[in-house]
Amino acid sequence: MQRQQKLNNRKTKTMKHQNIKQTIRSGIRSILIMLLLATLGIESKAQQDPMYTQYMFNTLALNPAYAGTRDMLSLMALSRHQWVGFDGAPSTQTVTAHTPVASKIGLGLSLIHDKVTPTSQTGLYFDYAYRINVSDKAQLSFGLKGGFNHYQFDVNGLHAPQPGSDPTLQVPVVSKYLPNFGFGLYLYSDKYYFGASAPKLLENKLASGEVEILGEAGKETRHYFFMGGLVFDLNSDVKFKPSFLTKITQASPLSLDLNANFLLREKLWLGVLYRLNDSFGAMVQYQFSPQFGVGYAFDMTTNEMRNYNSGTHEIMISYEFNFKKDKVQNPRYF
Repeated sequence: MQRQQKLNNRKTKTMKHQNIKQTIRSGIRSILIMLLLATLGIESKAQQDPMYTQYMFNTLALNPAYAGTRDMLSLMALSRHQWVGFDGAPSTQTVTAHTPVASKIGLGLSLIHDKVTPTSQTGLYFDYAYRINVSDKAQLSFGLKGGFNHYQFDVNGLHAPQPGSDPTLQVPVVSKYLPNFGFGLYLYSDKYYFGASAPKLLENKLASGEVEILGEAGKETRHYFFMGGLVFDLNSDVKFKPSFLTKITQASPLSLDLNANFLLREKLWLGVLYRLNDSFGAMVQYQFSPQFGVGYAFDMTTNEMRNYNSGTHEIMISYEFNFKKDKVQNPRYF
């Protein structure tokens, strides 16, 4: 009997030692993954605001002043899968809707889910824009954005639980609702656009009680976006649209996207992308009708992360409702 009890005690101690070793190994692996993301992935540093390759067709997610500028109800859905093949890599799903409600007022709605293991966030934001005429062909829009993010931090998601592991050794999941607001400016005509925005001005703490997550990185970092684009008629069938997007934030180096898109016969968009010191890629979009379009983009990293993934894929679907049947829909390029 005593011998059996000694065997049981020894077995219990062995299981505890194994659980402790498993927890230590998992913790080390978690730290290594976060260090890898921090040191090799320039694009991942403080990536709290999602990044888009097809940003020129997804402007509302970055700038509330864009709301209503297309003069009809516009819907857009986008899914981005970054660094395919890399465990825990960023993944973003975005749905936006906006419409004019008066001659000078536009309203918008953005729903964004973004996941970068071990964090995830789901944001719901409302947009208000007011437009004024600055010339016969150009308008200036002022925008406000308000809403909240549901933020989660789960370091346990970096590893799968092992059979027999002690659940008390797991790290508690941090879950918070974080209200925020932002602003934007958007100057546009039928041939060009320029914008500036800060979608989230509040730098909320990502904390659980008195414990802050990841030190200085444990807060929502303010991002500033500057964008612009032009359209040139190369001939009757081909248009050329260069564009740029600059992101400035204290937590990471300046991000600069340069794009060159060609529109063939008002139907097919073909483009290339270069992101400074980070990646390059290509995109294609087809307008099945003036209302309905589908786009796809692919980019590859140029920094050290290229050894750990097989590229980034982004799919976009857009649809616009022309309720005024007597109104002719003029081509819009942004």
